[in-house]
Amino acid sequence: MRRCGQRGRLGRQGSREWPRWRGTCLARETPVLSDVRFALAAGEVLALVGASGCGKSTLLRIVAGLDPDFSGEVRLGGRPRQGPDRDIGVVFQEPRLFPWLTVAENVGFDLGQGHDEAWVRRLLEEVGLAGLEDALPRQLSGGQAQRAAIARALYTRPRVLLLDEPFSALDAFTRMKLQDLVREVARAHGTSLLLVTHDIEEAVLLADRVLVLGAAPGRIVREIPVGVPHPRGRGSAELGALRGQVLSALAPPG
Repeated sequence: MRRCGQRGRLGRQGSREWPRWRGTCLARETPVLSDVRFALAAGEVLALVGASGCGKSTLLRIVAGLDPDFSGEVRLGGRPRQGPDRDIGVVFQEPRLFPWLTVAENVGFDLGQGHDEAWVRRLLEEVGLAGLEDALPRQLSGGQAQRAAIARALYTRPRVLLLDEPFSALDAFTRMKLQDLVREVARAHGTSLLLVTHDIEEAVLLADRVLVLGAAPGRIVREIPVGVPHPRGRGSAELGALRGQVLSALAPPG
């Protein structure tokens, strides 16, 4: 632990005394993640699960190139990555659509790289939003907005799609529909998925492998291959046994 800044002192205002600090801070030098190593194969779905605060979302931001403050490296196609690029798409917990742009404009927003209307229409059809090209985000339901966010993440034809609990804010029925959708769309595009989730059922339903992260600092404590062919039954005994393995790996020792 490291302390920094100037010492506090007691000031006086009239007959009342009050404490005053200037430039005071408290910093902890505990790493968020430690020695995290894994590989993601082409077309694979890999889920990261762990308790709150174990560094799952931080790890996702590092892979996305959004957090440069780390040691080590992230490689894509054998080459080290530095910063965001078109080969990695991200779907966040919230849709994060531009409210002043239409659905089609949001999906095709590409920072000056051009707007491929035919590709936008195809993506919107794939995610079930055909006919809503000219709608504004405020006119969409939560599920529709997240469908638009998925289409936008796929617009650059990424090799890897990162998903940071993208279904956590949705009702159960919509969540199930979008879980099926994202798996189907990723398979159709040959895109690898890296999914961060608190939902163990979601992890074993969608993933080919599950990585369980421990906390303080975040590290991989167990890798669980799923090995159940698709389509998978949500209430199947095989997935029930896998849920038990993940829960056992998440349980604190002792």
